[in-house]
Amino acid sequence: MTSSMLRGRPRRATSHISVRVAHAVLGGAIGVVWLVLPSMTSGDDDPVAIKNPAPGASAAATADDGRSTVDLVLPLVAVGAAGAAAGYGYVRRVRRARTRTTPGGTVGAPAAAPSSPSLPSSPSPAPSPSATPRAPDGQAGAALVEADDRVRAARAELAFAEPLCTAQELEPFRRAVDEAAAELAAAFRMRQRYDEGVPAGEEARGHALAGIVGRCEEAVRRLDAVAGEFGRLRGLDRGAQDALEAAESRFRELTGRTGAADTVLAGLARRYAPTATASVTGNVEQAKDRLLFATMRLNQARQSADAGRPERAARHLRAAEGAVAQAAVFVEGVDRLAAELRSAERTVPAALTGAEAELAHAGRRASPRPGAPPEVTHPAAPPDATAALAHADAVLGSVRQELTGGRPWDPVDVLRRIVRATSPVASGRAGVLPAAALVTARSAVGAAADFIATHRGVVGATARTRLAEARRLLASGDPADRQPAEDLALEARELAERDVRAHGNPYPAAADGAQGTAGTGGAVLGGIVPADDPGNGAPAGFAGTARPAAAPPAPTT
Repeated sequence: MTSSMLRGRPRRATSHISVRVAHAVLGGAIGVVWLVLPSMTSGDDDPVAIKNPAPGASAAATADDGRSTVDLVLPLVAVGAAGAAAGYGYVRRVRRARTRTTPGGTVGAPAAAPSSPSLPSSPSPAPSPSATPRAPDGQAGAALVEADDRVRAARAELAFAEPLCTAQELEPFRRAVDEAAAELAAAFRMRQRYDEGVPAGEEARGHALAGIVGRCEEAVRRLDAVAGEFGRLRGLDRGAQDALEAAESRFRELTGRTGAADTVLAGLARRYAPTATASVTGNVEQAKDRLLFATMRLNQARQSADAGRPERAARHLRAAEGAVAQAAVFVEGVDRLAAELRSAERTVPAALTGAEAELAHAGRRASPRPGAPPEVTHPAAPPDATAALAHADAVLGSVRQELTGGRPWDPVDVLRRIVRATSPVASGRAGVLPAAALVTARSAVGAAADFIATHRGVVGATARTRLAEARRLLASGDPADRQPAEDLALEARELAERDVRAHGNPYPAAADGAQGTAGTGGAVLGGIVPADDPGNGAPAGFAGTARPAAAPPAPTT
């Protein structure tokens, strides 16, 4: 097997070493020849004996001895120089290989640090990698997801406690949830600005990420501070009989509403185009899936309560409550969409009339009659509105054809097209257009909120951030914020769907080998139960979800 050193060294390194060795051998050979050559030449002549050397002869002998010494020293110096050059080249090559940073380094090179996962991309301007460390970025995203899940779970559990507790008893916990939600909203706002490139400096961006984490930790801390008292108020660990009856009552009510929602959805599909109901396609099936999971957990909670195991009963009950709450989101989403489509259908004729009036007014501004007094131009109107007017006129013409074609159509989409085509040239005189923009923005925000709430087990921080910003803009009441709110909501829904597709099947194999337990996959997808132990792990609630147990500390000697 080839060693890691040989695998890491490039092939040309071997050729460099061979050259160095060849130089050393050549230098040694030259030195040997130089040493041997004098003896070879002097051996051909007969020696001459000199008994009484004269002074001149003695001087000549001394000179000959000097030349002999030089003849011996120079080859040795040449051999040493060649060897030193070869050794220096070899050492330099080894050092270079050990300190290299390109792939395929040798043994002893420092291992590259693994990169932390990045968040889903979005059309918003992303900060440069050099200015934003990935580890703090990922930490901020994880903190946002955790805090958002905690606030959502706390609100859902509060709703189940309302039938059994007084408003005065629940007031401290509502206040804690509201305070945590305010901290979370500030963190989401900071994250949105961060994604937009604000602040710009490297150090300031690091402080922004730290601020996001701090806000999220404060939100979680406020819930932790009252979680124990809320658990004692509910008293599920002592007995869940009353809570079980309340959950079963809501379960039965929601089962009937699910059948009605199926009927409503079928009627919407017959009346409107497929795009009109695309946001709630599959809602009824997913509601039934959550109710199936709730049925199983309610039965297990009842059995555990009868067997005198209140803690186990409480765990199953809380999982059932989470499933019932998400089933309600699916059902209410169908009812809300039906109301939005009816409202949009009533608004379309007035919006079309108002848009045509806006186009006529914009046309007069763009081409005033000779001698007519100049009209005040709306600040939002472009100086040259010819292209925008042509586009808006074409959109309104297609809308009129669609309305008179006798085929199913999508009222919300029609309103959206009218508003978007007219807004570049609108002067604000037609008050129906801002109302139409409010209808479409609310529809987009509601659809994104429902999807993220029922798939929060796998939806990341970026989609949640866009949704939070869309809600903030919609709540401002400023008509200018409605279209940006709608755009952000549509982006949030798209990012959330991408997260769900990328995650795949959220339900892992159980420890006992069982798979496909009724409704468990949807419960994991919805963040109701933890993915690592859906059967026995603590479900989401006021106190949060269960975390993996920490490893015991190593024994000290």
